[in-house]
Amino acid sequence: MRRALLLSAAVLLLCTACSGGPGNDSGESTEKAADHGAAVRAAIERTSADSARVDEKIELRSAGSPTTYVFAIAGAFDLAGDRGRLTVELEDSGMDPVEEVFVGDTVYVRGSRAVGEGKWAAAVRSEALTRYFLRAPLNDPEHLLGQMKAMRQVSNEGQEQVNDAPAVHYRGTIDHATATLRMTAETKQGLDDLREKLGDDMPVYADVWVDGRGRAVQARLSYFGGLKAVTTLTLSDFGTPVKAEAPSAQQVVPVTAGEDVLLA
Repeated sequence: MRRALLLSAAVLLLCTACSGGPGNDSGESTEKAADHGAAVRAAIERTSADSARVDEKIELRSAGSPTTYVFAIAGAFDLAGDRGRLTVELEDSGMDPVEEVFVGDTVYVRGSRAVGEGKWAAAVRSEALTRYFLRAPLNDPEHLLGQMKAMRQVSNEGQEQVNDAPAVHYRGTIDHATATLRMTAETKQGLDDLREKLGDDMPVYADVWVDGRGRAVQARLSYFGGLKAVTTLTLSDFGTPVKAEAPSAQQVVPVTAGEDVLLA
């Protein structure tokens, strides 16, 4: 519990950050950049029509802290059918991992401290909020992919290897509204205050890698401005079968997602 509280406090110290990350010096025309944005959106649409293995890493460090907190998320997700099963853990925390099952607009969680042993917590997916910068509510991979669709100033950074295969790397930014989508009021206020001090959008960088079949196989959001926040989602094994069934009603306890650090 103490480790979780320290994490919550550390990540909410947003107002001490002041600078951004690398810039975009591509010098490309507006027309060409718009074409790259369309390529990214098309790749996300193609990925969202399939199922895949999900591997995600979320790295968070507050300004002046030597400690980076790392969330590791793994499983399989039917993006087209809004069903998935994920395991979530906070590395080196001593906390037990939790299991999430996504079925439509409900997320069931086993191992949450918000409910007793042997029970599943149930939260409404579309209403869940996040307390952490660049982290999706309930660790929802579709939330991150949705943010990527709003990439702007997109450039082609060339070809790189992802999942042991060549993929085109696209880089852009997302605006403040997209970066703070579905955040708790407390976290959003901290980010709004920081944005006001900067006098402009916080520079949140967005990267998407598209494979030879036109699918988004990796997506990353990052911010380095005193604090560090990096979320990297890797998708592989497309077409993988996904087993995600709701537990019996007798095992389910409704909760608010923000009650558990591993969920929000």
